Amino acid sequence: MTAQTDTQGTVTAVYKVSGMSCGHCEGAVSGEISEIAGVNSVQAVASTGEVTVVSAAPLDEEAVRAAVDEAGYELVGKA
Repeated sequence: MTAQTDTQGTVTAVYKVSGMSCGHCEGAVSGEISEIAGVNSVQAVASTGEVTVVSAAPLDEEAVRAAVDEAGYELVGKA
């Protein structure tokens, strides 16, 4: 899936992250990605490895990769 812009001018992107296995993992990944400028919301789901990010503009994938790495996990790419 690629990033999609909705009618409110926000962008939703879904990323695959490996290594998440519990709620703590979800919180760690969500917390780091939330610190990226322009991010409105983050929902990480450990069971699927998917992280849905809503932002004001498309995010630089390297910034997302760095945030996921900082949390201790690996960004696989866009879902």
